[in-house]
Amino acid sequence: MIAQLTGVVASVGGTWVVLDLSGFGVRALCTPATVAAVRVGESTTLHTSLVVREDSLTLYGFADADERDAFELVQSASGIGPKIAQAVVSVLPPGDLRAAIAHENVTALTRVPGIGPKGAQKMIIELKDKVNALGAVPNLSPAANALPTGEVWREQVASGLESLGWSAKDAAAAVDRVAPLREDDPGLGIGELMRAALRSLAR
Repeated sequence: MIAQLTGVVASVGGTWVVLDLSGFGVRALCTPATVAAVRVGESTTLHTSLVVREDSLTLYGFADADERDAFELVQSASGIGPKIAQAVVSVLPPGDLRAAIAHENVTALTRVPGIGPKGAQKMIIELKDKVNALGAVPNLSPAANALPTGEVWREQVASGLESLGWSAKDAAAAVDRVAPLREDDPGLGIGELMRAALRSLAR
């Protein structure tokens, strides 16, 4: 199991990061907030989870171990694969996920694309006894909320929404709805803008 990688960021996309490990390039699928926190040419550490299938090996990368552990925990629920698990941790930070399951908050879980009321109830039943394994969740580091200059944030938020299953049209509309938030507070990070956009889509 590959649990952690540290290397120089070689390239990034809307949903992935390539780390150069002394000449060996490793690509990991990441949440939009994780992608937003890294910079090409800088060293970074990704906490990772390797998903093995008969025809593929897919590495998922996260900014911290708690997010990775939440990703793996969610997959222990029947019917939840890595794509939906990644959507869960993109929408709900580990602390919010734990609270949603512990308090049987179906509404919070159904904000995740691909999870309906029945799926949320099933997750709660299957994960309620396991959720305490997530432990305490540290505060998000300032770097994880770093906001790119100019209008680059629009592209990153839209790309992140599309990777979670929303159409390009819906993603663009959500970006327009959260734009006033960014205008009022230029310090808002990608993670906060993503969560605001997802809340607007869930209404």
